[in-house]
Amino acid sequence: MPIKAAFFDLDGVAFDTEPQYSIFWGGVCRKYHPEEPGLEHKIKGQTLDQIFEAHFPDKEQQKTIVEGLNEYESKMSYDYVAGFDDFVQSLRQKVVKTALVTSSNNLKMNCVFAAHPEFRGFFDAVLTSEDFTESKPSPECYLMAAKRFNLTPAECVVFEDSFNGLRSARAAEMTVVGLTTTNPAEAIQELCDFTVADFLDRRLDKLFVVGQNN
Repeated sequence: MPIKAAFFDLDGVAFDTEPQYSIFWGGVCRKYHPEEPGLEHKIKGQTLDQIFEAHFPDKEQQKTIVEGLNEYESKMSYDYVAGFDDFVQSLRQKVVKTALVTSSNNLKMNCVFAAHPEFRGFFDAVLTSEDFTESKPSPECYLMAAKRFNLTPAECVVFEDSFNGLRSARAAEMTVVGLTTTNPAEAIQELCDFTVADFLDRRLDKLFVVGQNN
């Protein structure tokens, strides 16, 4: 069955932001959990609620972290993963539906749109944490995206980098492409159909057929 829609995560897929988040969370984790070195790497790909529930249950800590995170994200650099912008625009020319499916909230998205006004136009739909009742690794977000376009999971491909995101896409029974921007290929290969370093990989062209939706 031809692929008719492509769904993209945000951090580590559209934008190469994970190294910046490692810096932020590294500081937070060393401050509140010096007994757990490397904790910032263990929480990669988790939602803020999941991180708070597991590691920062104190409400005052949460408030301080959220305020710091909001300020940090407003000043971050949002650099595209190599080839991403051209790749997404090429899908639009092939009449492939595109959606951003992210655990980020609307406040974060406003920062992204301010840095890249063209970004919103890359997608037929933008789904954020406010649209979901269950967080990744639940498949809800990707199944919701497929339903938005009246497509079956078999007609969709997901681009993800984190363990929770990859598990979400796999549970949704969609084709899964793993980006190695956050984790090495050997760590995620069992959760995806194949891995790529970025969107310059020519194997991606074989997923789509020009005019397949006509």
